Amino acid sequence: MKNLPVFLMGSGGVGRQLLQHIVSCRSLHAKQGVHLRVVGVCDSKSLVVVADVLTAELDDSFLLEVCRVKSNGSSLQTLANSGVCQVFSGPEVIRKVIDIGRLGKSTGLAFVDCSASAETIGVLNQVVDFGCCVVLANKKPLTVQMEDYDKLVSHPRRLRHAVGAGLPVIASLNRIISSGDPVNRDIGSLSGTLGYVMSEVEDGTPFSQVVNAAKSHGYTEPDPRDDLGGMDVARKALILARLLGRRLNLDNMKIESLYPEEMGPDVMPLEDFLVNGLPLLDQKIEDRIKQASANGNVLRYVCLIDDARCEVGIQEVPKDSALGRLRGSDNVVEIYSRCYEKQPLVIQGAGAGNDTTAAGVLADILDIQDLFP
Repeated sequence: MKNLPVFLMGSGGVGRQLLQHIVSCRSLHAKQGVHLRVVGVCDSKSLVVVADVLTAELDDSFLLEVCRVKSNGSSLQTLANSGVCQVFSGPEVIRKVIDIGRLGKSTGLAFVDCSASAETIGVLNQVVDFGCCVVLANKKPLTVQMEDYDKLVSHPRRLRHAVGAGLPVIASLNRIISSGDPVNRDIGSLSGTLGYVMSEVEDGTPFSQVVNAAKSHGYTEPDPRDDLGGMDVARKALILARLLGRRLNLDNMKIESLYPEEMGPDVMPLEDFLVNGLPLLDQKIEDRIKQASANGNVLRYVCLIDDARCEVGIQEVPKDSALGRLRGSDNVVEIYSRCYEKQPLVIQGAGAGNDTTAAGVLADILDIQDLFP
């Protein structure tokens, strides 16, 4: 039985779902000859870790208790009296996490970042130097400035990450690149929220009504402008562009926001935006839809990467293309290369959700097992 030591950073929705997947898949993994040994879990304030990272593990009942505690909004510090782990908090957390990473030199260790913080890049770059593997659900470490990015990806065999939750976008691109088949164009809808919005307004519902409905269904962030601004799609586009060799930062990209600056969070309160601001945008969106329809096209909010551009925003796409047929909150990516010149490689499926994302992370952890002694 091969043992893979795992350290989890981030115990939000995705992190908790990953722990539940690890526990529920024990018998399956045993048949595959592998055991995921979770040695510690941390969030931004606290850390729980076994006393001996080299041999011990947090047992399944304790992992489920971590899930229960965090889903209730409590601190990991409430587990201090469990008797099965050490608990650290405050400035001690980062120091202890780095100490754990140093042990990766001898045993191998998978650092799994399921947080939503850009600040994990410092720790991740240190543990990469120690020889640890890194598996990311968090996109932000891959969109930092190029110097830190170069260090993080300096050992590509020890890094796994995703774009579009569990969709095999990164794996497919890596296979194409490794085969020497030059990728000349990527275009994709990489926001389930914006995909839903654009397909609904295409059916004739006013933009403002669609956004308010999406918010009421929980499809958007608490402030929908966090989705409508396009920054999440821009991060995903930047990750894909860098994978294709483009040396870009976010400030080099053209990012189209679906609301003007004067309706931004620093200027207009949320309720005012939802009630009074959004309806002012309806006519402009409707006019663009009509123009696209007159051209035989539909509108989608996409990322577009080619030799000259890396941008995100509303684009006209053919109705009969994979993007044009897209409905609801699925993600879809079309990859064009020498081998996929006229008919692109199309990857489509659920691109969001804690369950889907965590399943993709678990698959990535298992994918690196051959790197462990």
